[in-house]
Amino acid sequence: MAGKERRLYQCQACGAEQSKWAGQCPDCGAWNALVEVAPPARRGGPGAGGWTGAADGGVLELAGVDLSEDHRLPTGFEELDRVLGGGLVAGSVVLIGGDPGIGKSTLLLQALASVAGRNAVAALYVTGEESPQQVKLRADRLGVGVAGLRLLADIEVDRILTAAARERPRVMVIDSVQTVYTDQLPSAPGSVSQVRESAARLVRFAKQTGTVVLLVGHVTKEGTLAGPRVLEHMVDTVLYFESDQGSRFRVIRAFKNRFGAANELGVFAMTDRGLREVGNPSAIFLSRHESPVAGSIVMVTREGTRPLLVEVQALVDESHLASPRRVAVGLDPSRLAMLLAVLHRQGGVATFDQDVFVNVVGGVRVSETGADLAVLLAVLSSLRNRPWPGDRVVFGEVGLAGEVRPVVSGEERLREAAKHGFKLAVVPKANAPRRPIEGLEVVAVTRLQEALDALA
Repeated sequence: MAGKERRLYQCQACGAEQSKWAGQCPDCGAWNALVEVAPPARRGGPGAGGWTGAADGGVLELAGVDLSEDHRLPTGFEELDRVLGGGLVAGSVVLIGGDPGIGKSTLLLQALASVAGRNAVAALYVTGEESPQQVKLRADRLGVGVAGLRLLADIEVDRILTAAARERPRVMVIDSVQTVYTDQLPSAPGSVSQVRESAARLVRFAKQTGTVVLLVGHVTKEGTLAGPRVLEHMVDTVLYFESDQGSRFRVIRAFKNRFGAANELGVFAMTDRGLREVGNPSAIFLSRHESPVAGSIVMVTREGTRPLLVEVQALVDESHLASPRRVAVGLDPSRLAMLLAVLHRQGGVATFDQDVFVNVVGGVRVSETGADLAVLLAVLSSLRNRPWPGDRVVFGEVGLAGEVRPVVSGEERLREAAKHGFKLAVVPKANAPRRPIEGLEVVAVTRLQEALDALA
């Protein structure tokens, strides 16, 4: 008679292992922190074991590590390569998440076909949510070449790794990690223990073989990646695919990247032939008004290494409420309230009896403080019903004392504005260029009142 199946549970707070599940961890007292894991004796299978940096498992001299081989593999999409830091790195694991139907599978199928076709390397697409016929139909609709692209419809991680070891692909896509499971755990696919154990085996396989593994991840209704948070720590790169409802534009962001800059941005447009790159994203974030309108200000923000022109719009209207509304879309609402207080105290402009609505056009989320000056000028423009000329841009941080502080990469922002035909820029004095920029007049300010006078 076979022995009783052994189960092991590990606390996600302190790491202690228990032989049975309990609502509270006996060691640290955390509630609902115990999740099932594979017993140590069973943590094997294809791809298991530690990763070694040398064939014999020996210690390497860092100065002697060979970098002559090109470890970057271009995807065929410049926007995706930008977010990845220059391309796919051998042995890396990339996790990409996004809302259902946003285009994750479409992007990866296009990128995988491009990698296989352009670089003549083996590529493996593992689907756990679609049949081979469905994947082929999508490939035909997108018009992508499928030469060299291998397909596997399976969700058992040991069989996937066995097939991958036989095929030896340079790039492998797992669509999606929530469908993959190991039969060494009795829990259902998609559970915390299954996602973590399956991902751990895929990560070990990537490090041992040098295969690039791309994992598609589901997201929760809050917009965060589903499954254990440790999954984000296990992988090398975490990408989020975002879009406004009803918009055909897609934005992909890097929130973690061991091989490039984090918070990098790539822009795509969804078409009937799949996703295509947007080479000039500033153009889609700027409105085209026939004549200047009040409350509209163009600023130059920065996403990763790219300067980006976006339009900040403000609407100020008389309030009939005891507490006037402060609504910010694409900005931090708390910072908006603070800036309105600075505008009153340092600029002499009161909005305590006005509703203030601020929006960043195009669904862009601006988290940097360089938007402060643009927000205040947009609010003042709407309040006074005085349009800001359409050929002017502005950026700068505003302090509580009314000083205008510099932001990073000021000259790059000014050159981006000049490239798009803007004639005048209001910027912090410390960001004024050392040499004149052709076609662009720069007004350098040190105090908020000086910037407000530019609107007068």
